[in-house]
Amino acid sequence: MSFAGKKLSAMSNSTDLFERAKQLIPGGVNSPVRAFRSVGGTPFFTKKANGATLTTADGQDLIDFVCTWGPAIHGHNNPVIRDAIAEALNKGTSFGTPNPYEVEMAELLVEMVPSLEKIRMVNSGTEATMTAIRLARGYTKRNKIIKFEGCYHGHVDSLLIKAGSGALTLGNPDSAGIPESLAAETIVLPFNELKAVAVAFEKYSDEIAGVILEPYPANIGLIFPKSGYLQGLRDLCTQHGSVLIFDEVMTGFRVTAGGVQTKEGITPDLTTLGKIIGGGLPVGALGGRAEIMDHLAPLGPVYQAGTLSGNPLAMAAGIASLKLLKESDAYDRLERSGIQVKEAISSTLNEIGLPGQIPQVGSMFCLYFTDAPVENLDEATATDTDRFKKYFHTCLENGVYIPPSKYEGNFISTAHDQGGIDQACDVFVNALRSL
Repeated sequence: MSFAGKKLSAMSNSTDLFERAKQLIPGGVNSPVRAFRSVGGTPFFTKKANGATLTTADGQDLIDFVCTWGPAIHGHNNPVIRDAIAEALNKGTSFGTPNPYEVEMAELLVEMVPSLEKIRMVNSGTEATMTAIRLARGYTKRNKIIKFEGCYHGHVDSLLIKAGSGALTLGNPDSAGIPESLAAETIVLPFNELKAVAVAFEKYSDEIAGVILEPYPANIGLIFPKSGYLQGLRDLCTQHGSVLIFDEVMTGFRVTAGGVQTKEGITPDLTTLGKIIGGGLPVGALGGRAEIMDHLAPLGPVYQAGTLSGNPLAMAAGIASLKLLKESDAYDRLERSGIQVKEAISSTLNEIGLPGQIPQVGSMFCLYFTDAPVENLDEATATDTDRFKKYFHTCLENGVYIPPSKYEGNFISTAHDQGGIDQACDVFVNALRSL
């Protein structure tokens, strides 16, 4: 199937669906970034997906670099994952009791992520980070949390302060409905400035329960930590008895099997996971040192519960997804595809003299329209929004779907074959030349 140069057809069905949705769903969407507010235009609706392809309600095929915002590392409707769900479905949808899939999932996660000693399954990344914060506070008997500008940790009240992702896309990184008293317990610092963290610890040494961060912030595009930054955070937390929390909901099993912590050689106290470990179904997980994890109920005083936690369908899908990663050369292939995309875009930017940065690691990448590397939130927000809008719509019109926000990362899946990557690169290159 050839995508390059294939213009997006009229979206009468999607337009009709969006108008109907707006009458019943706030903004017409169930997650804000889907509304296309930051890029303009009407969002398309997807009626089916297979492999690396989305098929819109109007019958248009699109090469997909959103991958359901990260989970679809094996593409859409993967037959192995689909069969695992079907097998689990034949046994029931939910039991309200422990089930064997939970145990197998826990064993897999502990095996594949060295820092994990015990695991608690939840239903979303937001639940995972919320629980991590509660657990850090309960374990240390302290209240304050350090987070970083632009790092998005789900819609948790105490963490939705100078956040990235959809909050930033809408131009409102802080949310209404968060009490000032709660926000006061969150210390927000610029990413990549270790000195600022040291100063905060000096001021609030015995009050800081934990530090939470995306080790590779991917909700403001894609930012890498400076050399020594992550180790510096590890050292400060150890020195002051605070819990270091890596939010690897996005990067876990995406950059490599053990996440950023394995790639960088840093051991956090707690890790939050989601997305890929659910195989496309709703899921989240919290794990880390047994000493800390055992403070969760029913062993300890920190309460957490969930009716559908450890849901057998989600567990079966996630187990299949993780086993596929273990049993293949997926990460090597994803890295090669990521490098090809980066080189195609970088060489074109240089050729036409257009300012741009394309950070990439494995199957994750983004494009900033700016002439300098992006290392923090302020530098990300200063990038050229109008140029990104034009780039987004040109790609979409020619059959390639990238995130409808300059603050969201792009994802490649194992279902992106060489032909699809080649076609997408042609679209990316031509879109840049048209700006």
